[in-house]
Amino acid sequence: MTTLLTKTLRIPTPDGEADALAAFPGQGRHPGVLMYPDGFGIRPVLRDMARELAGHGYYVLVPNFFYRTGPAPVLDLPEHIGEEARPAIFAELMPMIEAHTTERVLRDADAFLQFLRAQQEAGAGPVAVTGYCIGGLLATRTAAAHPDQVAALAAFHAPVGAAGPESLHRLTARVHFGHAETDLTPEKLGELNQVLDAAGIDYTSEIYPGTVHGFTMSDTDAFDPAALQLHWDRLLPLLAGLT
Repeated sequence: MTTLLTKTLRIPTPDGEADALAAFPGQGRHPGVLMYPDGFGIRPVLRDMARELAGHGYYVLVPNFFYRTGPAPVLDLPEHIGEEARPAIFAELMPMIEAHTTERVLRDADAFLQFLRAQQEAGAGPVAVTGYCIGGLLATRTAAAHPDQVAALAAFHAPVGAAGPESLHRLTARVHFGHAETDLTPEKLGELNQVLDAAGIDYTSEIYPGTVHGFTMSDTDAFDPAALQLHWDRLLPLLAGLT
């Protein structure tokens, strides 16, 4: 049985230090995966997902991209994030999202990838980037800015279209976008996929049936166990080409 290790780390960035979680098998070096959490940040469900992915043979780095506000958890979250709690949480969350400009995202992406590739437990080859909700948008921008380093990109219930056609056209990674049914109409999916087709990207981009925004997160009312499994069924083959 593979022994999994977890560490809390601090990533130097141009704007300070970002706290982060790393999960990885205890022996050898493993392909690196930069995993951006959703807006609720690093918490038990993200630790579990990082460990699940690490158990398949990856070094998984999960940064707190709201580190400028403070270390994770930057929000006071209930154990289960129900609908009744969301208005108060989003009142705190939205100013942080609005302050997280594209310039900040790209500065952080440089630092996160440099740190990931420097870890002695991480392999020397190309890495993957994955993310959830706003983290999927950050993953997309990271992959577009670093086509020479990122070989695979996955984003789930994420506003990836907000990255803009210019970013999508810069992608060279293999891509999977898993959309919530409530986030994207079939027409908008077709428009997004046309951009990906025009860019010549090796991709899959689909709406997960019957899902609402946040379907991968087991500590929210949006959670859909079947969709979470579909997410793993799409993500693991995408990452399998990393060496």
